Amino acid sequence: MADDMVNVDAGTNAGTGAGTGAGTGAGTDAGTDTAASVRDGDAVSRFVERFAAQLTEAGMQRMAARVFAQLLASDGGAMTSAELGEALQISPAAVSGAVSYLTQVNMVSREREPGSRRDRYVLHNELWYETFTRRDQVLTLWEKTLREGAATLGTDSPAGARVAETAAFFEFMQGEMLGLMDRWRAHKATIGLG
Repeated sequence: MADDMVNVDAGTNAGTGAGTGAGTGAGTDAGTDTAASVRDGDAVSRFVERFAAQLTEAGMQRMAARVFAQLLASDGGAMTSAELGEALQISPAAVSGAVSYLTQVNMVSREREPGSRRDRYVLHNELWYETFTRRDQVLTLWEKTLREGAATLGTDSPAGARVAETAAFFEFMQGEMLGLMDRWRAHKATIGLG
């Protein structure tokens, strides 16, 4: 079992387990937690692939889901293209395409490594909050368009009634989402995460 363990020194790239090809996702952050200095590379890889598969089933592009899950599993939430490629055993072109998608949907940002020409790909600190906030903006736009569509179709017609109900659902979701995010921030503070 010791052959499957990966030693990750703070400030270095995550290695791969002996023969596993699975990175730990520690990235290059000098502040890597010492409690996480030894990880089972196979277990980390299984987590990354399992979560990526779930994201793919939910509609995310497969390679983008793998890169996102790997970044999420990294202690610093940031990795270079080379680190992602090594950890996931994928080509630089695959990393580039995945990162392009993740950047476009605002799940990841690109930062220049200090003193280097290499880019690091970074998860946003409040990723889920930002994602839901953006979703709220989309719901507002959809609701407005759907209300206009319902008026155009006539709310007394079957299509108009269906579109009006969809608009009402989005309005309801929007109100619930705002309250949910407020409750999350309060809860996060009580459990020591904020």
